[in-house]
Amino acid sequence: MAKQESNFCEGSSVVSDLINFLNASPTAFHAVDEAKKRLQSAGYEQVLEREDWKLEAGKKYFFTRNYSTIVAFAIGKKFVAGNGFHVIGAHTDSPCLKLKPVSKVTKGGFLEVGVQTYGGGLWHTWFDRDLTIAGRVIVREEKDGSVSYSHRLVRIEEPIMRIPTLAIHLDRDVREAFKVNAQSHLLPVLATAVKAEVNKVVVKSGKSDEVTSVNSKHHPLLIQLLADKLGCEPGHISDFELQACDTQPSLVAGAAKEFVFSGRLDNLCMSFCSLKALIDASAPESNLEDETGVRMVALFDHEEVGSDSAQGAGSPAMLNTLSRITHSFTTDSKLLEKAIQRSFLVSADMAHALHPNYMDKHEDNHQPKLHGGLVIKHNANQRYATNAVTSLIFREIARNHSLPVQDFVVRNDMACGSTIGPILASGVGMRTVDVGAPQLSMHSIREMCAVDDVKHSYEHFKAYYQEFTHLDAKIKIDV
Repeated sequence: MAKQESNFCEGSSVVSDLINFLNASPTAFHAVDEAKKRLQSAGYEQVLEREDWKLEAGKKYFFTRNYSTIVAFAIGKKFVAGNGFHVIGAHTDSPCLKLKPVSKVTKGGFLEVGVQTYGGGLWHTWFDRDLTIAGRVIVREEKDGSVSYSHRLVRIEEPIMRIPTLAIHLDRDVREAFKVNAQSHLLPVLATAVKAEVNKVVVKSGKSDEVTSVNSKHHPLLIQLLADKLGCEPGHISDFELQACDTQPSLVAGAAKEFVFSGRLDNLCMSFCSLKALIDASAPESNLEDETGVRMVALFDHEEVGSDSAQGAGSPAMLNTLSRITHSFTTDSKLLEKAIQRSFLVSADMAHALHPNYMDKHEDNHQPKLHGGLVIKHNANQRYATNAVTSLIFREIARNHSLPVQDFVVRNDMACGSTIGPILASGVGMRTVDVGAPQLSMHSIREMCAVDDVKHSYEHFKAYYQEFTHLDAKIKIDV
């Protein structure tokens, strides 16, 4: 990281920590790995979903699913079965270009890499960027005559690919409309065929036909780069899930050093703020000793494509977690229903800040601004799960800590996005509020938000964990 960047962040350890988190997390797999390391350093114990759980009040736990979703929870010292869960939910994935199962493309004397578009990205922003690859690799390992397969994270640091734009001389209309054909135009260039032949990789034959399979589907040059990084033989790479990544690091920038410039702010910014808030709200000096509920963060994969997967918010993962924790303390199945009605979910996903060059895209009375604090999202058609009660709770926390808060509704003549909020609210039955820090350039390869809003978000989330039990006792709605 550049020396001047650390100077920019000296006034805010939270923002500096966010920068480190972002730079360690080029993919959802890496984000979960980074979250796991932070949780373990804070005394959280890993449990496995495929095994029995032996939980204790006052202890802290986490589990991962597919290594792209992670759920962590701190059980209050005074927790009893039937008490509620105080959850913040976010997501680990971002729009990107993912390598196809057969990525080997050769055209016009170039080696190109076949990719799929993942999510609703602003694909024109991926042109003329210095790209690399990262993700997970399944490696075949042989020891003492037995074979096993391991999951390995990989990230090639240096730029190895680029998607070049077409010269204006060959496309005079580009100034009026830059139209991207996702199938034809979004193939990163890996190398020229001439140089690839000079550096030709000879893969040793192995005992498995996987050797031939992998190298017939992908450029051997790419496989060799991965093998060198992993410290294994190219023939031992059985499969992988990789994506293209920008090599430019996240940093604090702007003339007044007031912005964060980075990829994947949607939604790693909210993932980081909620994770750090939970860790700090469950530290020894926190009030976990007096907590009667369970403080939890759930960071899901696949939000950008609808959450319908085994590791997405649309899966039974959340309900299963609440059930297993509750039933660790009781055999009364009815207490889970009671616990859910005492629970609360903060769905945290970045929000659309007012753009100074496109101000007509926002409704006049709902124009979230950078530095303005977390945005409470409303939608009468339930694209967001906020209602008057859940909004009140979140506002009261802000008021008690002098934190700014904003409101957003989409214009009636524009379509509205959505979040994991309505999915979990309807699937589990928890009260839910949808919020997010304001940002610009959402779904671009390079996004931006305000340093102040990172700090506001972290402080708001931490206060929520520490004060929800007390505040909820004052809400008399269903009596």
